[in-house]
Amino acid sequence: MTISQLARNYSIRAAEVTPGRPQPLGATLDRTGVNFSLFSEHATRVDLLLFDHPEDLAPSRVIALDPERHRSYHFWHCHLSGLTTGQVYAYRVDGPARTKESGTFFNHRKVLLDPYARANVNSLWDRSRAVSPEDNCAYSMRSMVVDLDSYDWEGDEPLRTPLADTVIYEMHVAGLTASHTAGVTHPGTFSAVVEKIPYLKQLGVTAVELLPVFDFDERQVLRVGPKGTPLHNYWGYDTFGFFAPHTGYCSDPCECTHITEFRDMVKALHRAGIEVILDVVFNHTSEGNEHGPTISMRGQANEVYYHLWPQDRRHYMDFTGCGNAINANHPAVAKFIIECLEYWVTKHHVDGFRFDLASELSRGPEGYEMDVPPVLWGIELSGILSESKIIAEPWDGGGLYQVGRFPGKRWAQWNGPYRDDVRRFVRGDAGLVGTIATRLGGSRDLFGKDGELPTNSVNFVTCHDGFTLNDLVSYSEKRNLANGESNADGANENFSWNCGVEGPSDAEDVERLRVRQIKNHAAVLLLSRGVPMILAGDEFRNSQGGNNNAYCQNNPTSWLDWEQAEKESEVRQFFEGMIALRKRFGAVREARFFSGRTNTRGLPDVTWHGTRLEQPGWEDPQARVLACTLAGFEGDPDLHVILNMFHLGLDFELPSIRGHRWARLVDTARPAGEDILPPGAEARVHGQTFHAQGRSVVVLAALPDDGGNQ
Repeated sequence: MTISQLARNYSIRAAEVTPGRPQPLGATLDRTGVNFSLFSEHATRVDLLLFDHPEDLAPSRVIALDPERHRSYHFWHCHLSGLTTGQVYAYRVDGPARTKESGTFFNHRKVLLDPYARANVNSLWDRSRAVSPEDNCAYSMRSMVVDLDSYDWEGDEPLRTPLADTVIYEMHVAGLTASHTAGVTHPGTFSAVVEKIPYLKQLGVTAVELLPVFDFDERQVLRVGPKGTPLHNYWGYDTFGFFAPHTGYCSDPCECTHITEFRDMVKALHRAGIEVILDVVFNHTSEGNEHGPTISMRGQANEVYYHLWPQDRRHYMDFTGCGNAINANHPAVAKFIIECLEYWVTKHHVDGFRFDLASELSRGPEGYEMDVPPVLWGIELSGILSESKIIAEPWDGGGLYQVGRFPGKRWAQWNGPYRDDVRRFVRGDAGLVGTIATRLGGSRDLFGKDGELPTNSVNFVTCHDGFTLNDLVSYSEKRNLANGESNADGANENFSWNCGVEGPSDAEDVERLRVRQIKNHAAVLLLSRGVPMILAGDEFRNSQGGNNNAYCQNNPTSWLDWEQAEKESEVRQFFEGMIALRKRFGAVREARFFSGRTNTRGLPDVTWHGTRLEQPGWEDPQARVLACTLAGFEGDPDLHVILNMFHLGLDFELPSIRGHRWARLVDTARPAGEDILPPGAEARVHGQTFHAQGRSVVVLAALPDDGGNQ
C-alpha cells in the first residue's frame, strides 16, 4: 500500500461528518471535503458507504445518516471533511415494504450507485448478484468523487454551428476504431476518436452524433448466439450512470481519468470545427422490469423514477421495449434530466443531444400522452441549453408517434417519412414525385404548420438502427440470424433493393449500379433542406452483412473497416464533394421553406419540372422523374437539379437564364473523377436539353456566359 493510499484511508476514518446541504445532488467536492446528497422521498434509512479502494470487498466506513440531522424533506445529505477526488462511495437504502399500492422497491442488502455520480467503477460487477435478493456488496459497482474544475479547457467553448449549416455524422465511439484496420493506439476509446479527426475534417462533416456514451452495462449477456458466443449490449442504449462517461470507452478507466479523456476528445473535435452531439437515453434504464437488477434508482425511489401500473405498482409499464419506462414528468425526475443535460453542456462543453425514443418523455404519470410535458418544455426553455441542439427521435416503443407534432418549437426531429420516401423513390417506386418535392423542400407538410422550419427536420436515409447504405442497395431481405432471435428482430420492411443480386456480388454491372444508387441517395440527402445526417461508414460502403439490427454485434460486423475506406475511395470522394457542394450553395440549405420570393434575375426560389419545363407530373402515377430550378441569392448561382429514377436515360429540357450557361457539377452516372467536379472544373452544357442516364442525379449551375467552350 502506497503512502498516498494510507493517507486516504486515514482521511476516510478521520473525516468529520456534518449535516451538509441538500443541494446540489450527488457528490460535490469543495475546499474542505465532499458534500453528499441523495433523493429518496420514502426512505427510512440511508447509509453512505466509503471504500478505501475501488476493488475492496467491503467499505472501510459506513455512515448512517440521521433523519433528524441529515434529511431535508426528500433529500438525504451530509458533508465529510478531508475527502478528495478519487474517493469511492455507494449507498444502502431502506424503506417501506413493497406492495401493489406503494410501488417502493427498497432492499437494504443492495449496494446502490449515486444517480448523480460523475464517475463509476465496475471492476467487481456481477449483474446476477444485483438481481438476486442477497447482499451484493462484494460484487457491486461503486461511484467515485471527481474534481470537475481543475481541467484546462484552453479557451474552448461549444461551437454553436447554425442548424442550417450542420452536417451530422452518426457514429459509435468504439465501432469507429475497434478494428485493427483503424491503426490507432487505443482502439475503441475516446482517445482513438481524436486520431480520426483528420479523416472527419477531410470528409467535411460539422458534427459527430455519438451513440450513447453514458455508463452502461457492456458485460450484460443478452443471450447466446447461434455459434455459442455470448451476445452483449453493444450500442449502449441501457444507461445506469447518466452523469458519467462510459468506462469502457476509456483507455485508463480505473484511474479517474476518463472524464479527462472525454474532455480531451471534445476539445480536439472543437479545434477541428466539429461539434459533439450525444445520443441520450432518458426513456428507460438498465434496471429493467421487476425481475431485473437493482443498481440505483430502483432501490432509492422506484415509485418516483418509473412508470408503474396503477392497478398493481409492483409491476412496470413498458413503453420502450426494455422492461421499464422513466416517469420523466415527475418534478424530481424532470429536475434530474434537465440538470444532467446542463451538466454535460457546462462541464463538458457538449454541443447538443439526440433523445432516444423521445416521445416517452411526453407521457404523464399514468402513461398517457401529455399536451404540455413539463420536462420537454423545461429542456426547450432552459437558459443553459438555449444554444444547444436538441433532437428528438419522435416516437417510442409504446406506439406513440409524433413526427411533425413533437411538443415544443425548437426541437429538431428525426424525419422517418423522409427516410422511407427517399428510399422508395431512389429504388424506382412510381408516383412519388410530389412527395419527394416536399421532402427536398424541408418537409413542409410535417413542419410548416405551426411556425417550425426546415431545420426542424433531421433528414436521413440510414442510421445505426437499420441497414447501412451499402446493404440498402445490396439486400432485399434482412439477415439477422447472428442476433440469436431467429431473424425475428429488426424491421421487416426496409424499402431496400438489391440491384438484382442478393448480397455480395462479383458482377461488374451489379456493382456499378450499387455504387450509383449509393451516390443517388447521398446526393438527394445533401440537396434537401433540413439537417442531413450520415451514418458512419456509409461514405465507404461499410456493410453489416445484411444485419439491420446489429445492437448486440460487438465484432467486425459493426466495426468500421478502414481498409474498405481506401478501397472505396470513389464513393468516399463523392460524399466529400457533395458535402462541399452543400456548403457552397445556400439554395440547398436555406433555413426556410420555399415561398416564391425571387432573386435579382427574376427567378422564384424554386420552379418544378419534369422532363419538360414546368410540367412536373404531380398527378402521374407512373412518374419517376423530377427536376427543379433553385434560385441563387446573395451572389450564389442558380442551380438546376435532375432526378431520374427511371431505368432508362431521358432528355430533360433546361430553362434559359439570360447571360448564363449551364455547367455540370454532379452526374452520378459518370465514373470517378467525373461524377462530381470541383469549383473551376465545371463542364459546360451545350444546347437546351440534358440527357440524364437512368437512375441518376444531376446538378447543374448557371455560370456567366463568357463564350468559353469547355
